[in-house]
Amino acid sequence: MLIWIQQNAILKDMISSKILKNLYQGNGKSMKEISDHLDCSVHKVQYWMNEHKIKRRSISDAIYLQNHPNGDPFKFVPPKTKEDHYLFGLGLGLYWGEGTKSCKYAIRLGNTDPDLIIKFMEFLIRFFDVKKSDFKFGLQIFTDLDVNKVLNFWTKKLDVHHNQFGKPIITISGSIGTYRKKSEHGVVTVHYNNVKLRKLFDKFLPP
Repeated sequence: MLIWIQQNAILKDMISSKILKNLYQGNGKSMKEISDHLDCSVHKVQYWMNEHKIKRRSISDAIYLQNHPNGDPFKFVPPKTKEDHYLFGLGLGLYWGEGTKSCKYAIRLGNTDPDLIIKFMEFLIRFFDVKKSDFKFGLQIFTDLDVNKVLNFWTKKLDVHHNQFGKPIITISGSIGTYRKKSEHGVVTVHYNNVKLRKLFDKFLPP
């Protein structure tokens, strides 16, 4: 009789696996948010998460979810047409050749050629649904260049706003040469900060 009473008490106090999976995995709620929603203790939520063997999010995944409560700000759209496949291959090739692979939290690519930067932006917009307004840019120039003129050049060429650029990095001018001629408008780095997208890129690149 005592065992029966104890079993019924446990069942009465149980949080079902379905409810927890729906709130934790489906809606991305934290255990604290679940406890508030169900009007119970966090300890109780933790207990039944363990009982139902529901895998916990890593700290990095929890932080990512906290920063993106509405889901990923991007989505992968596979290439369909011949033109799509060309642009997709071009974009990956540009990243493989010019991108900063050591950065694990963002997609970064720097170059002196605005047309190359534009093509890479088109690639991210077309296949990863990245919004142009979400791009950030870095600018590196020589001391003998006018910062405002160079900035105006790039914002017009890329069709982006000035506030998408960070503080320019100014390098002391050296001897005049071929590289200086190529860099008459400095070097621009386009970057889109999203660790999940960066990890997705690894799947498309050679090992």
